[in-house]
Amino acid sequence: MQNSDSVILSIVIPAYNEARRLRLSLPLVASFLGTRRESYEVIVVDDGSTDSTAKLVQSMSAEFPGLRLLRRRTNGGKGSAVRTGMLSARGEYVLFTDADLSAPISELDRLMEPLRGGYDVVLGSRALQPEWIAVRQSSFREASGRVFNFLARCIASIDFRDTQCGFKLFRREAARVLFARQRIQGFGFDVELLYLARKFGYRALEVPVHWAHSDLTTVHPLRDGARMFVDLMAIRVYDWLGDYPRPLTC
Repeated sequence: MQNSDSVILSIVIPAYNEARRLRLSLPLVASFLGTRRESYEVIVVDDGSTDSTAKLVQSMSAEFPGLRLLRRRTNGGKGSAVRTGMLSARGEYVLFTDADLSAPISELDRLMEPLRGGYDVVLGSRALQPEWIAVRQSSFREASGRVFNFLARCIASIDFRDTQCGFKLFRREAARVLFARQRIQGFGFDVELLYLARKFGYRALEVPVHWAHSDLTTVHPLRDGARMFVDLMAIRVYDWLGDYPRPLTC
């Protein structure tokens, strides 16, 4: 059901050269949303792609009510792209998900139920039910993820078991506050958001989701892992410098 006056659900998909995957995933999102009663919008944020991402989304919007494209001139990083989409979203509930739908869009209701029950942020997790992982990452990637999560606990005081799963749902009010204060532009932005949620007293919950690794992922464990470690340190520095002003309502 689609209503241009009010939007209940917004889905944000960051995309950098993702035409190949979006050609497969957007029809799945459209089919899923077509069976639901709430009004919706789907926002694809083209993060300076050099392929046909923008052209594909524009062509699909003719047959996909609620699909809209936001274009960025240059590539700013996943965190920056997600921030752009989340701050443009109009929905009461706002999900961001990866273009490959590693977590199937049908897992949305696992996150929606606790959010409707009073939580402000609900994050999908691969760690809580590892038997739900249909296609696993390489042993090296899984080990790198565990190391990063350990560092996130130590440096940023994050007590979630999986901070990096690209499937997170926010209440609109919380999303506006958190993403307006987000400083991290790259892959470490997830930890920053969870750090801010805890700092401002938002209720956050981790729930298990089904998941399947995509070999087309653009995350490089060594290169991006080093950058994400720097991001963890930057979160503490930003906080120390007072770059995370507390919202008046918290």
